[in-house]
Amino acid sequence: MSVLVLVLAVSAACCLGFGFVLQQDAARRAPLSDFLSPRLLLDLMHVPRWLGGIGLMVAGMVLGAVALGRGQISLVEPLLATNLLFALTLSRRQSRQPLGHQGWAGLVLLAGGVSAFIVAGQPSGGIAVSSPLRHWLIIGVMIGIALLLTALAKRWRLSVADPVLLAVAAGLLYGVQDALTRVSGQRFSAGGFAELFTGWQPYGVLVLGVTGLVLVQSAFETAPLRMSLPALTAAQPLAGIACGVGFLGDRLHTDTGALAWEAAGLAAIVAGIVLLGLHPAMPRGTAPSRAERDLQPH
Repeated sequence: MSVLVLVLAVSAACCLGFGFVLQQDAARRAPLSDFLSPRLLLDLMHVPRWLGGIGLMVAGMVLGAVALGRGQISLVEPLLATNLLFALTLSRRQSRQPLGHQGWAGLVLLAGGVSAFIVAGQPSGGIAVSSPLRHWLIIGVMIGIALLLTALAKRWRLSVADPVLLAVAAGLLYGVQDALTRVSGQRFSAGGFAELFTGWQPYGVLVLGVTGLVLVQSAFETAPLRMSLPALTAAQPLAGIACGVGFLGDRLHTDTGALAWEAAGLAAIVAGIVLLGLHPAMPRGTAPSRAERDLQPH
């Protein structure tokens, strides 16, 4: 594993984690009439704290894109999942809540799971699958599930399940976005801007990014960070790894022992994410009531 890829991916996770905390703190005060609407982004653009969070998220996405350009998505995605550690760090500083047994257990599971998956799987590059059918099948399944979850969230508006459904949907879209970011980087390396912008992938990255942002901010708007960030953080690497192995040519060790450790590593990552996401230090999001929000100036 390249040390540069490790540094880039962990730096990206740091920016993403800090950015998510700032975004949620601003989004929870937004009018609920903006739920699942691009208007939500327009309203939040007037909030300096949200803009700071977006700036950190953009920096994280750029660092992540560089890491994806230099390493396999099956390697980078688990490292990006550590953004929750940095989110918890900032939340603890704000709440002064001790880490406790739950925090340490989550930290060990997340870090151990990432290490186990990478060591057992030994992600390496290979030849990308040339079949368009396989590309569109995997991407279509991810986007289809995201659309279904969003439709359910819209139907059950303001229910307890909403933030989780929206966060999982956004995570799936971000995982596909990471895969298309890697393809875009390969096209740019092969032929510069002319090659890059004659393909559909960079436009797909933009559309998925904006759509995912609306879903994430709507999830942040309706519930505490602990309800949405774990689901977002767990879904993104799983979708990214599926794309990496499915059509980008990433290779993982597939002998019985390696597969067992890879599965255990992914399970530990998800368990660690849930424990950290539900930690008392995570913002509870004591948001204003619906009436109070709708009376706030836009």
